[in-house]
Amino acid sequence: MTINEEEMGYLFLNRKKELKEQYRQMKPQMGILIIRSKASNKCYIEATQDLKSKINSTKFKLGFGNHPNRDLQKEWKDYGEGNFTIDILDTLQYSEDEAKTDYTEDLALLQTIWEEKLLKENVEFYGKRG
Repeated sequence: MTINEEEMGYLFLNRKKELKEQYRQMKPQMGILIIRSKASNKCYIEATQDLKSKINSTKFKLGFGNHPNRDLQKEWKDYGEGNFTIDILDTLQYSEDEAKTDYTEDLALLQTIWEEKLLKENVEFYGKRG
């Protein structure tokens, strides 16, 4: 059995639609990332709806000297990437309610909880942005 061009086009379009739908259904891991300096033991934490992308973009910004947190950026330049760890501190699960798409408040609350927890452990944070 051979497939003609029209059938091939139809199969290709169907597969393309299927892949687009799978991509749309994908939900990136949300949560809090932490960057810790081995030299000063200072930390920087940030909430994000896409941990993998945020970690990649943060490494890129730090590597090129344009991270918004100047204190962190300065130490990154002074001590080098090898003197820092970047980890996932916590994750946030998606709601069972499919209609919920904005997790900004949930992530902000999770970040506040972690900031308070780390402050109780006498962890020093990098200064605020700017």
